[in-house]
Amino acid sequence: MAFAPVAVQSTISLGGAENRRQIAFSFGGGSRRQNFHVFLRRPRVAMSAAPSQQLDLQVQASKLLDFPVMVNSCSGKMGQAVLKAADSAGLGIVPVSFGCAEEAGKTIELCGKAIQVHGPSDRESILASVFDEYPNMIVVDYTIPDAVNSNAELYCKVGVPFVMGTTGGDRNLLYKTVEDSNVYAVISPQMGKQVVAFLAAMEIMAEQFPGAFSGYSMQVMESHQSSKLDASGTAKAVISCFEKLGVSFDMNQIQLIRDPKQQIEMVGVPEEYLAGHAFHMYHLTSPDQTVSFEFQHNVCGRSIYAEGTVDAVLFLAKKIKSRAEKRIFNMIDVLREGNMR
Repeated sequence: MAFAPVAVQSTISLGGAENRRQIAFSFGGGSRRQNFHVFLRRPRVAMSAAPSQQLDLQVQASKLLDFPVMVNSCSGKMGQAVLKAADSAGLGIVPVSFGCAEEAGKTIELCGKAIQVHGPSDRESILASVFDEYPNMIVVDYTIPDAVNSNAELYCKVGVPFVMGTTGGDRNLLYKTVEDSNVYAVISPQMGKQVVAFLAAMEIMAEQFPGAFSGYSMQVMESHQSSKLDASGTAKAVISCFEKLGVSFDMNQIQLIRDPKQQIEMVGVPEEYLAGHAFHMYHLTSPDQTVSFEFQHNVCGRSIYAEGTVDAVLFLAKKIKSRAEKRIFNMIDVLREGNMR
């Protein structure tokens, strides 16, 4: 069933005025219905830690600044966002990056650094040479799905710790590659800390209340920039949780919104973020159509992912320095550590 937007309303959130657009959807059914809405909106105002906690985090961060960051695919929008976030956090930037064959030999000027881009050829010898020069460096990977496994094999062969934010690839092979090596890594297809926290909460609910939504039908809509052709990995993860809660759903039923006109008029994406956004909506309806639940999380821009990536780098540096026995981590591990900026 297609979504049919029938109303737009403004809401005011506690903690400061914030105009927000809400899409209401008509699903048919009886005249008596209850609607429950859970909104996870992009925060406009950042919450600050207590002064003592801020000081502790600054001291911890200063001890970890000798872990420079090498960002692969630094010419991409996500790679550049991570470089800017890392620079703002005081991390050193390794002036080397890997890109596609067409980018080989180019120099990217960013954050006061001239970053030399190398193509796929001779990657192993180049990475080994860079690692010799920067023995404490951590690689951040925001490349393409087809490169996930070959890149991980390269990092593990050379022995470089890394943060893998790229989605796709053979994930089982990815984990096996890291497990068979002695390399430290944070692997997560979702680096937005608040979104990860929402996913973790969904997992807990699914584990503790299996079948709670048995019989409910569900519709899922997600909107991303037009360059994203596949369905959202985050949406699939949330759907998996709802399936554990008793909802029957076919992943092929996800409604992908990629047309800019629809994104503005139907979804409510601000025009300035058409080239970089992630809007998700999950609507569940009871068998008799009298009760509905709606879960929504919207992200504009890439800063949430870039900041989460920097937190992952600082987390990994801490684990390396302490010689932690565990070597493969995800963003939930980073969240549980609690030392986020």
